Amino acid sequence: MTHRFTFRRRVEFADTDVAGIMHFSNFYRFMEVAEHAFYRSMGFSVHPFKDGGVGEGPQVGWPRVHASADFRLPLNFEEEVEIELLVEEIRNKTVKYYFNFWKDPDSAKERKIAATGRFTVVCVSFDSELRRMKAVAIPREWHEKLCEAPEGTIPEAAER
Repeated sequence: MTHRFTFRRRVEFADTDVAGIMHFSNFYRFMEVAEHAFYRSMGFSVHPFKDGGVGEGPQVGWPRVHASADFRLPLNFEEEVEIELLVEEIRNKTVKYYFNFWKDPDSAKERKIAATGRFTVVCVSFDSELRRMKAVAIPREWHEKLCEAPEGTIPEAAER
């Protein structure tokens, strides 16, 4: 069972504004890319509905119902950033993720948080007759691979 996943990504030119600083909206894209990589690392897909499914996992999807971010330090063009995903909370139909964006991830001395973020995702299945998504209980296969981060791993709201 896992509660933590890390993913590295370089800030590309298209991610930046005219000053060469990563635009705030791209932090959300980076969180989503890390989330999808997390699912693949467990053998699942964020979108198993196409062409009869992907992989061996259950046919569920994970739309976001909440997304937020707090920004502390700029990330610049060509900088490598480590995105750390932590499972904050697991409920019957939802999972909450907490993200840390680590600037200078390879330097013990310089490593610091550039931003933090949160996603709340809902487990859904696709009703082909009604042609819409429906919230469902998180499948056993997912519960067997996920666990919440240990207490104290994710800062309380007042500490941020």
